[in-house]
Amino acid sequence: MPEKPIEGIKYQDVVQQFIEMSHIVGCEVIEAKAEDDINALIQKAYPDAKILASSVKGIKADLNPDTVSKAQDLNGTDVGIIQGEIAVAENGCVWVPQTMKERVVCFISENLVILVQRNNIVNNMHEAYKKINMTDYGYGCFISGPSKTADIEQALVMGAQAARGVTVIVMG
Repeated sequence: MPEKPIEGIKYQDVVQQFIEMSHIVGCEVIEAKAEDDINALIQKAYPDAKILASSVKGIKADLNPDTVSKAQDLNGTDVGIIQGEIAVAENGCVWVPQTMKERVVCFISENLVILVQRNNIVNNMHEAYKKINMTDYGYGCFISGPSKTADIEQALVMGAQAARGVTVIVMG
């Protein structure tokens, strides 16, 4: 590849662009204020959830992906709450590094809540890749809305292989 730097697309308001793209890919977005109780926002978004799983500091959860004995213990999770590191305005995706022992919480939960700091929203994938730092687990992925497929009769089905719903909470 040439060493010519690639700038990529830029937006006047990266937060607004991220929110718009997130809606297009099937996400709900909540803009949290500094004084908001994140646990209350999650409860309001998922009032019928019975089992929450998270290892994020300050989040009230029934299961912790760091302390379960095996990944299968997270089966039946209604809402998984994870920390996103970088959000991308260009396509509405969020970089989620593995920071918990059992990363299956990102994929086995019926619904997924991704927490991301407002100041960690970048314009494009070029900027995102420059900011990625791998954790000791050596794994991370970009998540862009709920699982989707259109393989059968070209009909879009949400939640086919992973979370049926994704909510991103933009904090700060």
